[in-house]
Amino acid sequence: MQGSIGQSGSVFRNSGAGIVPSAEIANVQKNIFESVMQKPTVFKDRNAISPHFTPSTLPFREKQISDVSQILGIALQGKKPDNLFVYGKVGTGKTCTVKFVLQQCESFSLQNNGSAETTYVNCRTHNSKYKVLLSALRKFFPDQNFMGFGSSFVLEKLLEYCRQNKRHIIIALDEIDQVKDLDELVYSLTRANDELHECSISIVGISNNVLFKDRLDSRTKSALCGQEMVFPPYNAKELRQILLERLPLAFKESVVDEAAVNLASAIAARESGDARTAVMLLLRAGELAEKNNSSKITDLDIIKARKQVEEEIIFSMISTLPIDEQLVLFAVSSLSKDKKGTKRITGIDENVLFSGDVYDEYVRIASSLKENVVSARWYREYISQLEMHGLIITTQSGKGIRGSTRLIKLAYDSEKIFDAMKKEIFK
Repeated sequence: MQGSIGQSGSVFRNSGAGIVPSAEIANVQKNIFESVMQKPTVFKDRNAISPHFTPSTLPFREKQISDVSQILGIALQGKKPDNLFVYGKVGTGKTCTVKFVLQQCESFSLQNNGSAETTYVNCRTHNSKYKVLLSALRKFFPDQNFMGFGSSFVLEKLLEYCRQNKRHIIIALDEIDQVKDLDELVYSLTRANDELHECSISIVGISNNVLFKDRLDSRTKSALCGQEMVFPPYNAKELRQILLERLPLAFKESVVDEAAVNLASAIAARESGDARTAVMLLLRAGELAEKNNSSKITDLDIIKARKQVEEEIIFSMISTLPIDEQLVLFAVSSLSKDKKGTKRITGIDENVLFSGDVYDEYVRIASSLKENVVSARWYREYISQLEMHGLIITTQSGKGIRGSTRLIKLAYDSEKIFDAMKKEIFK
């Protein structure tokens, strides 16, 4: 029997598990995502307001684009360009600029039968000499797999490609400071040019850590012959223009209030000058507006999104820190989490730490992880870097404390920072 009519008049169907009302079958068959897809949205293209989106134009980076092009353009003339190191805070357009110039360089070379080729490697993902070389080689041998071969073989294969094709190869190493055996990698790539004559290999190192080259051996530094550039943070006016150029790509017409754009750019400029912060504020505000079934994104949505974005940016920034800075920050968060603090005449000031106590904790943590322990001088440099990133606050000691020392206080919730650092360090 295909079906029957119940006392209420509803139709029943006989399934293997028993008799099921047709209305219930209809509900089961309806996909749960239908209501999601039918819900009104403020977005035209959500990806265009993502921090990972690369726009076709880079406003306020014209000078940097020109400077990088001048340095790397030598490869188009059949000569070896200088190695280049690009610094700047997160969200200052370093990676976008370098990628844009590399794409333009390779495009010009292909159209004009030039000798320049480029490749990009993310050193957070490929964080060893071997992984970097393997990733770079995939660009030139896309149909071959060199996994399992030693790093010497992989490097020689790269040199062989240069020689046979008479190519001047530019390798962009994003977050170069994340490479564990950085000295070996840089030395190998720079000294490889001694074996190349009508071709060359050049490095473009990208980092938010201006001190990373100090980790290199003196012989490696002498072989680099590199130029350096620093990308400044964006100001509020520049961030506002960047957001305005994204609006027609990312959102439906007249969805975003001008006040929301102004506030997002002002917050990002005041806190970091980071374009990613400004973009993420609009993205999260748009999500909040949708959640509340609103067809407008206002400054109130920006205010509500601020805390979430702040935490996302902090945790993203933590993951990009060099290991030594991560260990110092972990030491600060560990002591702060345990409610330790400076002893004053008036009692204990919780979460305000002596610099010496933090250093001792850092030494303990680094030693337990079998990491090299840096000197007190380098430790002070890392403290300054963490303060520049806005992760800690420091001040000189005042009355109530013997002697003169540096006091350190975590800028954010110690439990959250500690948990984030623990995941990052022990992953």
